[in-house]
Amino acid sequence: MEQSWERERLQKTEERTWASTTVVEELKKVSCMAAPMVVLMVSLYLLQVVSLMMVGHLGGLSLSAVSIGGSFATVTGFSLLFGLTGGLETLCGQAYGAEQYQKLGTYTYCAIISLIPICIPVSILWIFMDRILIEIGQDPEISTVACQYAICLIPALFADAILQSLLRYFQSMNLILPMLLSTSVTLFFHIPLCWALIFKWKLGVKGAALAIDVSYWLNVIFLGLYMGFSSSCKKTRVINWNDIFSSIKEFFCFALPSAVMVCLEWWTFELLILLAGLLPNSQLETSVLSICLTTISLHFYLQSGIAAAGSAQVSNNLGAGNHEAVQVVIRAVLKISLIEAVIVSTNLFCYRNVFGYAFSNERVVVDYVTELAPLLCLSIVADSLQTVLSGIARGCGWQHIGAYINLGAYYFVGIPVAVLLCFILHLGGKGLWIGILTGNIVQATLLALITGFTDWEKQATKARERIFEGTFSADNGLP
Repeated sequence: MEQSWERERLQKTEERTWASTTVVEELKKVSCMAAPMVVLMVSLYLLQVVSLMMVGHLGGLSLSAVSIGGSFATVTGFSLLFGLTGGLETLCGQAYGAEQYQKLGTYTYCAIISLIPICIPVSILWIFMDRILIEIGQDPEISTVACQYAICLIPALFADAILQSLLRYFQSMNLILPMLLSTSVTLFFHIPLCWALIFKWKLGVKGAALAIDVSYWLNVIFLGLYMGFSSSCKKTRVINWNDIFSSIKEFFCFALPSAVMVCLEWWTFELLILLAGLLPNSQLETSVLSICLTTISLHFYLQSGIAAAGSAQVSNNLGAGNHEAVQVVIRAVLKISLIEAVIVSTNLFCYRNVFGYAFSNERVVVDYVTELAPLLCLSIVADSLQTVLSGIARGCGWQHIGAYINLGAYYFVGIPVAVLLCFILHLGGKGLWIGILTGNIVQATLLALITGFTDWEKQATKARERIFEGTFSADNGLP
């Protein structure tokens, strides 16, 4: 009896040791992938930020026009493409995990072919941007310049359709170095090019857009050449047009809910600024909320790198049928995300009295930012968790669930709470941000519950069946 108890105790000890070792290994693996992905995502984000910063030296009109034009372009175009290619995180990641390399290439080609036509109606919308902006009450002069900026940005839209597909392709195969080098080189090239086009060749706002065009296409060329000539991509380069066109329906079944999932969230923050513009002291409110939004957006790109690493590892392991590794990856990536969020939010809270001076020298703005800093810190933690959990959802193929959660969290909870606190209880911008924070918390909580109660062995089986047998339906990825 004692020997049996001793054997059982030793077995449990060995299991705990193995689990602990596995978590440490996955932490290292995810960290090694997440760190360069963070640099990559921030580098892509900085392309437009650099153009905006340089245009700011041309005067208030140019800065306002590029801000509004860039925001409109992001909401109607770039966020849409980013969301649609989220479907590849499921398809490519699971195909690579199942060692179905030809399908990995097929899904990537399918995405590129599917996304380029979508850019055409978006481009037409941008051509008439000035009329749309004037109709919703924007200044006619600013609207005209914003439209010129957006029209010059159309080539970057088509480049982004290819670029986002290639990024998901390389991410699924854990080929981080080519993406990191490509985006880093492009950013370093973009800075002097943008300066030359804006100031030396006197192209102004148009030069800022053209610099982004060139940089996006340069990034596409670098990654395209690597895909075409690297031995790492050899098995994925086989082109079968019948397979590519027959995969379009499957791609959109994941891509469309993924786009809804992303756009519903992004549009909420844009709506926040519009609501702030309705307040009595609209200039102060919009300025402060813009500072908070810029801060949370920059941090979002940091967390997106961690989310991308988690999504790739989860989809790879599901495709390989390794459901135990999936659970270890999820715990590892959530730990990394939470540690990073706590560090950032703690530093922000400690320096809340001076943080506002990074954006403005006006005392009233700085004081208001200090007042909102505790809420911003909470938003950083909540947004970090939901960003990583959303990445896990895309890796599993839960885009449908994510779309419903985002709709409910932001449009049935977050925005109504924001309107109630802001306009009924007269809390102003603080009330708006509390509403968005509430939506963040609801979104993260629901995603966490679904992730926690999922039968991962069943999910791995479904992923293998879809990849090998082609058994696909609209609810195939649901837990």
